[in-house]
Amino acid sequence: MSEAVAVPNIPNEAWRLPDKGIVGMICLIIAEAAIFIIFVVAYVFYIGKSLSGPYPKDVLTLRIFTSICLLSSSLTVHAAVSALRKSKRNVCSLWLAVTVLLGGIFLAGTAHEWYDLIYNHGLTIRTNLFGTTFYSLVGLHATHVVLGLIMLSLALVFSLSGHMNEHHSEKLEVLSLYWHFVDGVWVVVFLVVYVLGR
Repeated sequence: MSEAVAVPNIPNEAWRLPDKGIVGMICLIIAEAAIFIIFVVAYVFYIGKSLSGPYPKDVLTLRIFTSICLLSSSLTVHAAVSALRKSKRNVCSLWLAVTVLLGGIFLAGTAHEWYDLIYNHGLTIRTNLFGTTFYSLVGLHATHVVLGLIMLSLALVFSLSGHMNEHHSEKLEVLSLYWHFVDGVWVVVFLVVYVLGR
């Protein structure tokens, strides 16, 4: 005689669709990652194939400080999202301001590097294969940083003006996913251009 097995009572919870903003951002990140992969592969393929100088080892220096600033901004934007979830709008505004500042420092470092490469070393996008692939890859990343900073600055304005509260935390999280992606891409670009490519 078989014994009856008690089945635990599992409450019927309605299945909830994932947030459409997060799904949309993940799709965008996948598409953007594919574009970055093409540019990274092109850069790697043409390493050492320039027929004339300047060469990477002659002009590139490790961008440690600005890289630390950019990567740290992932922590600060996460802190901003966490603060907004807890209805701490002032704390959220502070962390957003720090994030924008850190991203701005990184962008200023990129601008300074480009100025030095163009005016002191004569490296332009038309100089050689290194110049073409360097400005294409690093420029693509810098463009994404600019877009991210514009969106983060708008979020900061909304937060400071009181138009953003805990109900907008999911929207800020969507923006933070984009910023984490930009930071992650920089790790790859840094390793390929400034470490392996030198």
